[in-house]
Amino acid sequence: MTDFVTVAKVEDIPPGTGHTVEVRGIWIALFNVDGSFYAIDNTCPHAGGPLGEGHLDGCMVECPWHGWRFNVQTGKRSENPAITVTCCPVRIENNQVQVALPEGFK
Repeated sequence: MTDFVTVAKVEDIPPGTGHTVEVRGIWIALFNVDGSFYAIDNTCPHAGGPLGEGHLDGCMVECPWHGWRFNVQTGKRSENPAITVTCCPVRIENNQVQVALPEGFK
């Protein structure tokens, strides 16, 4: 069974923005894309940049360190879809944003 953790209220993360949250000791980048929430690993695979601090343009986030871009819905890098970041399940319960870590994610 997937254990969801409450990480924010819906109104804490306005559409078009991202935020970094901690889920069971792991930093996750949480984004609001037009009212839909997505969560990915906060660490860019290029050099460890904080994706949650990146610029969100539609469903694409740009790492603030070196500009690598990832689709927050799929975790795929736009310039090379073979490079990905882990996506995490997200749900909304009673206006609370909840995130779960995928099996085996560290």
